[in-house]
Parts: sequence; structure tokens; C-alpha cells
Amino acid sequence: MPRRFAIVAAVLFWLPPVCYPASAPPVPVIDCFGDSITAGYGVAPGHSYPDDLQSALDSRGYHYRVVNSGISGNTTKDGVERLKDVLRLHPAVAIVEFGGNDGLRGIPIDVTRRNLGIIVSTLLRSGSRVLLAGITLPPNYGADYIHQFDDMYRLVAAKYRVPLLPMLYDGVYNVPGAIQQDGIHPTATGAELIARNFLPLLLPMLHKN
Repeated sequence: MPRRFAIVAAVLFWLPPVCYPASAPPVPVIDCFGDSITAGYGVAPGHSYPDDLQSALDSRGYHYRVVNSGISGNTTKDGVERLKDVLRLHPAVAIVEFGGNDGLRGIPIDVTRRNLGIIVSTLLRSGSRVLLAGITLPPNYGADYIHQFDDMYRLVAAKYRVPLLPMLYDGVYNVPGAIQQDGIHPTATGAELIARNFLPLLLPMLHKN
């Protein structure tokens, strides 16, 4: 071996190995998948309930990225059609909030229940954990219809064994300034209360890392 190559080889032998820092693992995603309530209709950017969930988790030391996949006006049928977009995110947890627009439009409850089942089961098969959110309808829809509508969420949650928040607006309507003038959508205050309603069910599904 020529002398100059021998010297280079000797120097390389004694140099310490180069260590590159391992890339940080991706931050797991919580996808809030729903309609205008999730999207934050009528409130300023940064004040939807998914934004409030992000703040609540950050303050508690949970390292998750909360994604807002809400679109105003969506029905459960729209949710089924948008599943592919959510699946691309590989969410650790998906919060499913659909059905209100179905009820307001008088879509048959069995159709809505079937669509919710497709959404929940598809997410579960993909490896996501699912938290289902229920909502009710105005009293003018009739007691029988409202009872069947409310029960729909319980049936879906029981069938697929997922946690259920039976009423998204629990404790919200009786708080002054929590609902917008349309009587349907939460204000920024209402969104904070909705996020608070989710936490007791959501936190046990998460890991601190």
C-alpha cells in the first residue's frame, strides 16, 4: 500500500464514529371529524372546540396534534365519502361528530345509523381509536323521532364498543353567551365547554410521552 494511503487509513481508523441524531418520532394525531360544530362555524379562527382541545392537551403535557376535519353542512353520507382523507392522517384517535344535519333534514334514522357505523368501523379497522359524539334535535321534531335519534348514537357506540359522549352540548345551553343567535352553533365560550365535555372520555385514550 502506498505510504500516503496508509497514513489516511490510519487517521480514519482512529477518528471517532460520526453519530447522527435520531429523527424525532411523528407526533400522533387526534382527528376531529365532523360538521359545522367541529369546523367552528361562526367563530373566529382558533376558537373551535378542536383548538380548545389542543390547548387543553398541551397544558396537561399530552403531545398530540389535533386536526380539525370539520366541514359545515356535512351529513353522515359526506362523512363516509371523506373517510379517505382522514385515513391518510393515520390518526391515533378520531372524534366522530356527525348526525345533526341528517336529523335537521329528516334523513331516515336507519340511513344515518348505517353511515355512522361505516365511519366508526372503518376507522377502527385502520387502527384508530374512536370517540363518538352525539347530539339531539329541537323539540318540534317530536318526542318519538327525537328518542330514536338519540338512541341511534347509543346503538352505534354499543355495537362497536367505542366511548360515547351522548350529548355534545351537555351543560352548554344553560350558559349565557355559549350559543350563537342561530340557536344551533356554539360561540367561542360554547366551544370551550364542548372541549371540556370531551376530556374525561378522551384522556384515558391517550398516552403521555
